[in-house]
Amino acid sequence: MNSEDDSRLAVIDPHIHLWDARRVRYPWLEQRGIAFSGDNRLLPEPYRVSEFLRDADGIDVLMSVHVEANPAESAAEAQWLQSLADDPTHRGHPHGIVAFADLSAADAADTLERLAAYRNLRGIRQILNIHADPHFNYIDRDHLRDPLWRHNLRRLTTYGWSFDLQLYPQQVTAALSVIDSTPDLTFILNHTGMFVDRNQVAGWRQWRQGLRSLAGCGNVAVKISGLAMFDHHWTIESFRPYVLEAIDAFGVDRCMFASNFPIDRLHARYDALWRAYAEIIEGAAESERDQLLRSNAARYYSLRPS
Repeated sequence: MNSEDDSRLAVIDPHIHLWDARRVRYPWLEQRGIAFSGDNRLLPEPYRVSEFLRDADGIDVLMSVHVEANPAESAAEAQWLQSLADDPTHRGHPHGIVAFADLSAADAADTLERLAAYRNLRGIRQILNIHADPHFNYIDRDHLRDPLWRHNLRRLTTYGWSFDLQLYPQQVTAALSVIDSTPDLTFILNHTGMFVDRNQVAGWRQWRQGLRSLAGCGNVAVKISGLAMFDHHWTIESFRPYVLEAIDAFGVDRCMFASNFPIDRLHARYDALWRAYAEIIEGAAESERDQLLRSNAARYYSLRPS
C-alpha cells in the first residue's frame, strides 16, 4: 500500500511559518488587520513547532521548511528557528530555513554572512509583490529593477542557497530578466504564482502565460500552495485547475505541494489541504505522487532527516 493511501498521509512540507513575539519581533503581528488573504487578527500567537504539529495531527509530516515570517531582524529569527530545530523534542522541525534578507540594503553582504552561521539555512526570501491595486501590495518599491538588489541576489550562489520567488503574474516579465542573468541560482516560485486577478479573463491568461514563461527557465521550480488565500470557500474541484495547470507547465519533477500554514489555516484544516492535493493527483504514478508530496521538496531544499 502506498504511504499516501494510508490513513496517515506522509508529506514533506516546504512552506510553513512559525513565530513567537516573545523571542523575535514581528511588526505586522503588532498591527494585524483584514487582508485579501483573510482576517490576520485570527492568526495564532505564538505559533511554534508544538502548535504546528498539533495542527498537522493526522498527517505524517516527515520534514518541514520554515519560510521567513517578515521578522524585524532576520538573524534573530534564524537563530530562534535553529534553536527549535536543535531541540530533540521537535524531531528536527524546521529541517530547512528560508530566511529574510533585504538585498537592496548596503549591508546585505554582511547579513548573508551572519545567516550562513545557521546550518539549516537553505535559502532567502524577500517578498516582491507589488500590484496596480494597493490592496494587494506587500511592498512599495520594485526590487526587480534595482541593480544593487540584483547584485546581492547573485551572492546567494556563494552559499549554495536558493531564492524563494514571491510575486504577481504581471511581474513575471521583469523577473525573467533577473532569472536569465542568474542561471546558477535556483528560484522557487511561491504560492502557485499568486493569481489574484480572478474576476477577468485577462487575469487568467496572464497567470497561465506567466507560469509557462517561468517554467521555460530550467532553474525555476514551483510550490503549489497558498490557494486558499485567494479561494476562501475552496473545494477540491475549485483547486483542481490551478494544481493541474502548474503541474502541466512545470512538469512533475519541478513541482511540490506545501501548506502555507498557519496563513491558510484561516480557511482550511491542515489535513484537509493535503488530502485535497492527494485526491487531485490520485491518478498519477506512485513515483510522481512521491515527487509531488515529498521527494521534490527534499531535493530542492537539501533536506535530511534529523
